[in-house]
Amino acid sequence: MPEIGAYEAKTHLSEILDRVRQGERFIITKHGQAVAELQPPKGQGTEERRAAVARLKAFQASHDLQGVSLRELIDAGRKY
Repeated sequence: MPEIGAYEAKTHLSEILDRVRQGERFIITKHGQAVAELQPPKGQGTEERRAAVARLKAFQASHDLQGVSLRELIDAGRKY
C-alpha cells in the first residue's frame, strides 16, 4: 500500500480520490508517521447495491403515501 505525505495528499486530493474509487488504498503520513488509511468504503459492490434497491422497492410496495405527493413531503421537510 503506497504511502503519501499529508501535503501531497492535500495537493492531489481529487486525483487520489479517483484512484481510491477504483479500489486503491493509501497510507497518509505526517512527518514520516502513518496517521490515516484512505480506502474505498466497504459494502459498495454491485451486489450490495442491488440488494439495497430491492429493499427500497419492497419498502415502497408495502407503504402507501395515502394521496400525499413526494414533493409535498420534501417541502414539508425543508420547513425545519
